[in-house]
Formats: sequence, structure tokens, C-alpha cells
Amino acid sequence: MENNIELNTPKSLRIHIGIFGRTNVGKSTLVNYISGQDTSIVSSIAGTTTDSVYKSMELSPLGPVTLIDTAGIDDISDLSKERIERTTKVFDSTDVAIIVLEQNVWTEYEKNIIQQLNDKNTPFMFVINNYKKEQLSTDFTKNFSQYKFIETELSQKKEYREHFLATLKQHLLSIISEDVLNLQPLTQNIIKSFQTVVMVVPLDLGAPKGRLILPQVQMIRACLDINAIVIITKETELKQTLERLKDKPDIVICDSQVVKKVLDIIPKDVAFTTFSIIFSSNKSDFKTMLEGIKAIKNLKPESKVLIAEACSHHASKDDIGRVKIPKLLSKYLGFDIKFDVSSGMDYPKNLEQYSLIIHCGGCMINKKQMISRLNYAVNKNVPITNYGMVISFVNNTLDRVIQPFIKNI
Repeated sequence: MENNIELNTPKSLRIHIGIFGRTNVGKSTLVNYISGQDTSIVSSIAGTTTDSVYKSMELSPLGPVTLIDTAGIDDISDLSKERIERTTKVFDSTDVAIIVLEQNVWTEYEKNIIQQLNDKNTPFMFVINNYKKEQLSTDFTKNFSQYKFIETELSQKKEYREHFLATLKQHLLSIISEDVLNLQPLTQNIIKSFQTVVMVVPLDLGAPKGRLILPQVQMIRACLDINAIVIITKETELKQTLERLKDKPDIVICDSQVVKKVLDIIPKDVAFTTFSIIFSSNKSDFKTMLEGIKAIKNLKPESKVLIAEACSHHASKDDIGRVKIPKLLSKYLGFDIKFDVSSGMDYPKNLEQYSLIIHCGGCMINKKQMISRLNYAVNKNVPITNYGMVISFVNNTLDRVIQPFIKNI
């Protein structure tokens, strides 16, 4: 039975371990061997894995991880183009990679995988599936001898699994970066232990019935983890909430949609920001996102703006990305412009057509994927910014909401 950590930790907070290699080298067998479950379909037929398979589990001492079983990079089936494109997308979110090799076989495909991983500064190791029980040749081993690797038969008896896992985890721990192993908390540099935090949470159509949205939940947990005192209220009860406090709160955090309402209520000497801007600081490059705001003043009627969502959801009639931000920008500019929307794993390759990208906070993706998206925009010379920054900018409140982060950039 899966434990609570495995069930409850969001995918965005897990270490993403990408499994790459050619077709039929044993990638799916490896995923099943690590997880101890039949997560991926295993077959001698090349190209069995048609899409990336995600398996969340606890891999102590690394903690909660997501294993990603990818389609073979050398797929030549009828759907090869689509499969390889989906595999390529996994490089963007992979924190650490395992390249599975067939013994004594080294091709341009392996070189291509290494190149893509190096381009994204992603550490990697090898697992050599020696199901043929051949001795490794010198010409073969010279290609990866400087890297961590395990030579094993993935179909071996279960009693060997623990030894394999121990070696695998040791290698992964030795190559994975400290930043990935110890994610910077959302409270970093803006909230200290035992400080009082007031969170303003409007219950609009964007909030699931009976639940809060993920950024709010994650922020509450981050504060509790450092023993901060959290008070949660709606914007309609904020004034009464502050009046009942003996002392002023150390910081007020609100949903971007109610920034103006909140600023009319809280004292000017109280630190203030939004959930979206906190995520921008935590998951991407704050300075780059802030710089992207300048592009708003250069927008023209013929300009195109991309609204980039990290999750797939049914848009409500007051959806913040698809409805509210376009309305706010059009009102600020005094004219309408063209908006496109990308959601989930979809992120356009032809970013050059856009004058600006406005990205959500990214609570549903890991930091590696968020940084990959940001870097892709920067490399295409397309300004990129954040939901919360845009809303605060058009409401003339940006200077106030970014103040808690200024000292750190």
C-alpha cells in the first residue's frame, strides 16, 4: 500500500527522474524494477511505450520522486514523430536522468540524449541492462567511464533488487544538485519563524468547492513548516480580522485578483505581496519576470500575447488567465490585442510570434520545467512575466507587492 507521502506530495514538489534510451533497451523494465510494481507495459515489441508514463513513489533518502518512463528516442513507428516530441518535452522537467543502455551498443542516439541533457545542465547516470550476459568491451565502456553507472540484469531475481536500489540511490545522490534535493521553501527570505501571516483568500469561481487552490494550500503548509502563525480570511472580512489582532501582522499575502481591495485596508507599513508573485520568486528568475513587465508599454493593436498555464483546467467565466488578465490589459492599453492560450504540457515552439508571455505561478510544474520555459523565451528574445506582476502593474500596485523581494535581487 502506498504511504501518505507518496499519495499526498504534489508532483511539482517531487524530484523528477527521467528514464531515457533507445527502444527495447529496458526502460520500462527499469521503472517497474525501481517501483516494485507493473507501472509500465513491458514487451519485446519495440515501441511499446507510446507516451511518457509517470509513476510517483517514495525513494528514500531522496524523498518523494516521480519516475518518467519515456518512448524510445530511436522510435521509427508510424507515431514516431509524436512519441519523440513527447519524450523531448520530458527533458524540460527532468531533474536527474537515467540513460538505459544495451550492453556493447553505443549509437548516435545515446550521444543525442547526452547532448540534450547537457544543454539543460541535467545530471545523469547510466544503467547497463546486461540481459545478454556479455562482457563489456573496452570500446563500449570508454564512452561513459567518467560517469556513474550500474551494470545489472533487470530481470534478475527479486532478492537482488535491494542491492540494486541501494547502489542506484547512492549514485543519484552523488550527482543531483543540492538545490533539487533541498528545495527553497516558499517562505524563503520573506517570512520568519513565529511571524504573523495574514492570507487573504477570495472564494470565487476559481476555487474548487470545499477546497482552496493549490498555491494557497502550499503557502499555508510552508508557513506552518517554519512555525509561522497563519491567519486566513476573505477580503470581505479582512478589515474586521485586522481590528481583532493585538499587533499588526508581519506580512499580508493575497490572491492577485483582490490586490486593490486589500491595499485599501492594510496599513502602509505592513509588508504585502501575492501568492503568484511568491511563486514567481520561488520557481523562476524573479528579475527576468520583473523585466518582462516593461514589454506591456510597447504593445500595439497588432501584438500577440501568450497566456501560459501550467495546468489543464475547465475555464470559468471569470478565469484569471483567460478572462480577467485580457480584460485588464485591454482596459490599460485602451485597445484590444490578440491573446493565445497554452495549457498543461503544451508550450509553443514558435514563441517569436509573441510580444509578451504571461505565465501563471507554476504551482503544478516543478522548478526545472518552469526555468526551462523561461530560458526558452529568453533565448527567443521574447519578454516573459507573471500573472501577479501583470495584475499589480495595471493596478499601479507593483512597487508595493514586490517590495519584500527587492533586497534579494
